[in-house]
Amino acid sequence: MSSDDHFLEKVQFSDEATFHDSGAVNRRTVRIWGSENSHACVEHQRDSPKFNVFCAISNQKVYGPFFFAEETVTGMTYLDMLQLWLMSQLQNIPTFIFQQGGSAAHFHCEVRQYLNT
Repeated sequence: MSSDDHFLEKVQFSDEATFHDSGAVNRRTVRIWGSENSHACVEHQRDSPKFNVFCAISNQKVYGPFFFAEETVTGMTYLDMLQLWLMSQLQNIPTFIFQQGGSAAHFHCEVRQYLNT
């Protein structure tokens, strides 16, 4: 058995999503497939209240949801969530690979330094 045979058992996939009270969807990061006209114009309220939710998943467990108190997830709020909430749940896993999306908060220098450590 090679070392790659258990690769998927080690991966923890994660991402965040923003939900707007008005129903607006960030079409750059979300794909919606349906039978409706994809070119139809739909009006949305500008600057509607919103909230951000984080979730992670592995082949063993779903972690979350975690609701951010702030409307915008910054590198520091993301780091706080990792340190104070997620990593405490992952500490019993001897070896894991943490897969995250391409958000700017994920590439904050202190987040990268923490994860590299």
